[in-house]
Amino acid sequence: MTVVSVLEIELALKNTLGKKGMECDDIQKLAEYVAGFFGYAGAVIDNRLASEDRDIFYMLEEEGLLTTMEEEVHLKKGKMWRIHYWMLKTDQVSRLSQMDSGSSEEEELLKIYEALPSDAWGRD
Repeated sequence: MTVVSVLEIELALKNTLGKKGMECDDIQKLAEYVAGFFGYAGAVIDNRLASEDRDIFYMLEEEGLLTTMEEEVHLKKGKMWRIHYWMLKTDQVSRLSQMDSGSSEEEELLKIYEALPSDAWGRD
């Protein structure tokens, strides 16, 4: 299993949620939050999560950074017990962290035009 750093998680989040408008400070906090759950382990048991944590994990699953797994265990009384896990997709985090997060030339030009006052577009 590949181990990813907090920095790699942060860069992957910048390349996903950052492009959707999440602020850098929030991305940094979220990266530390995710690393706090996974640390050196690749999975977290779902029972450990509060509902707010689970909501965040669902959001990260939509971005392709997490996935779920289910395991069935037979108990001594003959019952079946299902254990649900959240797994950090370390390969995807590594791949996303290496993407160029710099803005494209088109985005830079768009910023210039957006900065112009509305009267700059009028003709005399």
